[in-house]
Amino acid sequence: MTTLTNSPYLTLDSLHHHSQKVILDNQQSGGGYLACPNMPDYQFSWFRDGAFISYALTVDGYNFPFHHPVGLAAQWDSALNFHAWCARIINERAEALERTISRAQKGEALVLEDTLNARYQDAGAAGPQGWPEFQLDGPGLWLWSLAKYVKVCRIDPLPSDWEAAIERTARYLAAVWRTPCYDAWEERGDAVHISTLSAIYAGLNAAERLLPRLDFTQSREQIMKFILKNGLTPSGELAKSVGVDMVDANLLLAALPDDGLLAPDDPLMLRTVARIERELLAQGHGVHRHLEDTYYGGGAWVLLGLWLAWYKTHIGDYDRARELLAWAEAHADAGGNLPEQCNHAMLDSSYYEGWVKIRGEIANPLLWTHAKYLLVANALKGLNR
Repeated sequence: MTTLTNSPYLTLDSLHHHSQKVILDNQQSGGGYLACPNMPDYQFSWFRDGAFISYALTVDGYNFPFHHPVGLAAQWDSALNFHAWCARIINERAEALERTISRAQKGEALVLEDTLNARYQDAGAAGPQGWPEFQLDGPGLWLWSLAKYVKVCRIDPLPSDWEAAIERTARYLAAVWRTPCYDAWEERGDAVHISTLSAIYAGLNAAERLLPRLDFTQSREQIMKFILKNGLTPSGELAKSVGVDMVDANLLLAALPDDGLLAPDDPLMLRTVARIERELLAQGHGVHRHLEDTYYGGGAWVLLGLWLAWYKTHIGDYDRARELLAWAEAHADAGGNLPEQCNHAMLDSSYYEGWVKIRGEIANPLLWTHAKYLLVANALKGLNR
């Protein structure tokens, strides 16, 4: 076994196991996953983070199952509980979401209280006020993640409450996708973001696979047409947001497996990733979010380095994936915890201490990062490392 260079007590095999443990230990009794157990602002459950976490557990449970007293694999039991939690939250807000769908279809302004929050407490209560809650990528990603779980675990028929939540979520997204909202980083709430549209597209695709009676072809075609007309940079990459000549690492969302907007090797996707690597790949490694990022100084994200590695496995560039993975592994602490980002390469270090005073130290462990680690590890399973 290989020992991590800066973590003398941690092996790569144990990092995989520790990633599983961090995720399962921080799933709440209701089914939600704490984004990070140590940062107060992150002690909530996001649809977005949880979607990637449950997707990773679904894949990991197939390749590396370990026993759980009440099921076939602990990973699948955990993912099941998360999906049930999401369905419950959506169904409990049925009347509010129907009002939002109706307003959107009439061209009326939306009422924030009638939309889905980005983060929730485990019992289902919305997070405290004062947070950028209106985000549309999370519900789309939940549908995408759920479709993977249903396929791998052969859930047939679907529970009736899941069917209701799937249909309502898809109708909600189809109605409001044009509405400006906060992006995956909870910034720019007055813009339309291409990563968000990509998540919605994948979610609508997944909804049709989950419930074949649904047909969102028109909505998906409209989203694609909108992106190709309004969501490209002057040099022909996917743009961070409409009207912005800049890329964002979250545009990796456009090439989600199974139901994504673009195939990983689509020329538009390849151009976009090439610009992400030119502009956002940090010295050494890790990936910046975007060039204007000042959050914790705009550090190099371990999460995004792993996401880029996962993408590389989808285009068969396994050497590059291993290289990016090794950098992430080297930035686990002695206990095996993977952080959100690192401060060795910041875009503007003058902001770092201010964020530490407001929020505390960089989130560590971040469950989403550990989920990305599992995804890369699974994608490289069986290949020579």
